[in-house]
Amino acid sequence: MENIKQVGIMSDSHDNMPAIHAAVEIFNQRQVDFVIHAGDLVAPFTARAIKKLTCPYKIILGNNDGEILGLYRIFEGNVFQPPHQLKINDKKVLILHDPILLDALKGSEKFDLIIYGHDHNAFVSQSDAKPLIVNPGECGGWLTGKSTVAVWKVLTDEIELVELEVG
Repeated sequence: MENIKQVGIMSDSHDNMPAIHAAVEIFNQRQVDFVIHAGDLVAPFTARAIKKLTCPYKIILGNNDGEILGLYRIFEGNVFQPPHQLKINDKKVLILHDPILLDALKGSEKFDLIIYGHDHNAFVSQSDAKPLIVNPGECGGWLTGKSTVAVWKVLTDEIELVELEVG
């Protein structure tokens, strides 16, 4: 993918439709060029909200994604098993759900950005750390009481955590 300026990052939405709608609205308002969901979207009916994105997207499966065949069908080639690699502009990105591989990858120059979810805790590594590591927190807000997503400014590697207004 080339000419990408902003990437929306979300994870752990766990079927919270109002939160998913709020995330899609934020990403559309900010005119992100691409969206990554790092797992635990959960059910195919979430497609009603996700498909309102005005940009392309990829969904990585998490440990709570239930009807996997339904997700594959409804999202038509946009659902992938973790770990999933992609290239955005000239940057190598690795998308996980479970952070179990993070310790082994810290300090690695193989990736420019690693995205994960699973623990529902928003995290952004220091900007001088390589690779840059991001957990957007939980879009669903079920565990922490906060619904959050992230926006990655690709050219500067700036990560902004955004708290959603849900309900």
